[in-house]
Amino acid sequence: MVEELRTVSTPQGMIQYLLAVKKVKNMNLRVRPDGLVHVSVSRRVPKTAADDFVRSRADWIAARLAERAAGPGPLAPPDREAALPVLRASLERMWPLVEPLGVKKPELKARFMTSRWGSCHWTRGIIVLNTALTVVPQELLDYVTLHELVHFLHPNHGAGFYAAMDRLLPEWRVRRSALRSYTLAR
Repeated sequence: MVEELRTVSTPQGMIQYLLAVKKVKNMNLRVRPDGLVHVSVSRRVPKTAADDFVRSRADWIAARLAERAAGPGPLAPPDREAALPVLRASLERMWPLVEPLGVKKPELKARFMTSRWGSCHWTRGIIVLNTALTVVPQELLDYVTLHELVHFLHPNHGAGFYAAMDRLLPEWRVRRSALRSYTLAR
């Protein structure tokens, strides 16, 4: 993997980002919890295309950086054993929404993750929830739990996934936006 720090001029001002050239299918953009803008591209994508991609997403990047600056500080990793009952309670609240759709109750695992709130291993019947979710408001924890449960119906983030989220939790976008104000400790 090759990494390079680059700077581009945008209507929102200069944006510095870390370009990572590695084996990926698509251009990926994220703003890390520490505020670093990170873009990953495949080897066949010219660096100027990555610059253009950052320019085209300048509004989104500025909004994420503003959220990070205004949001609460980084969440420390809570104890796994103390977190499990809270996470299990969320699973008990949210699973009934997907059970009628044929989703079997998954095995729940908990661990502190520095870049994800949760993950779904749909082929193995497991969801993993971040222990840091125990210190955010319950409605945000429940959003993440449902998000992972919906992956048993739609393993990717395609149109079907979002349609299911809209049906099951119409205000999920508001909750996702609120969750983005929290950052994970590294």
